[in-house]
Amino acid sequence: MTRDMFGSEPWLVTFGDNVYVAAGVQFITHDGATIVLRKRVPDLEWTAPITIGNDVFLGLRALILPGVRIGDGSIVGAGAVVTRDVPDNSVVGGSPARRISSTDEYLEKMKAKSLGLGHLSGAEKDARLRELFDDNRSDDGRQEG
Repeated sequence: MTRDMFGSEPWLVTFGDNVYVAAGVQFITHDGATIVLRKRVPDLEWTAPITIGNDVFLGLRALILPGVRIGDGSIVGAGAVVTRDVPDNSVVGGSPARRISSTDEYLEKMKAKSLGLGHLSGAEKDARLRELFDDNRSDDGRQEG
C-alpha cells in the first residue's frame, strides 16, 4: 500500500486478515472541511478510526471515510464512497455506498457467470482467456489485421 492511500493519520486505519485493496482506494480518517470553520470554533476537529474486517475486498478507487467499520466478508464496489458502517457479509456500491446484496447472493450470481479459470494464473490464464474470447490482438493491445 502506498502513502497516498491514507489521510494524515494512517495509524488510525486497521486491517483484518485476508483484505484485498484495489488500486486507488483511499482511507480518509478526518474531515478536512472543519478547517474553514475554525475562525468560529478554534478547536473544531473531527477525526475517527477506520476498521476493515477479515475477508474484505475494496474495489478500484473506493473512498472510505472517517469512523467507518467494514464488516467481515464484505465487498466494496469500485468507486464507492463509504460514509457509514458496512454490515458483515454485505456487498455495497455507489455514492454514497448502499447495500446491494449479501455476499452469498453475490457468490451465486458470480458462479452462474464464472469462466472456471480462478485457479489459473499468469500465462496459462491469459492463454485461456484469449481462447475464450478469440482474441486477435497483438500483445500490446493493437488490433491485428
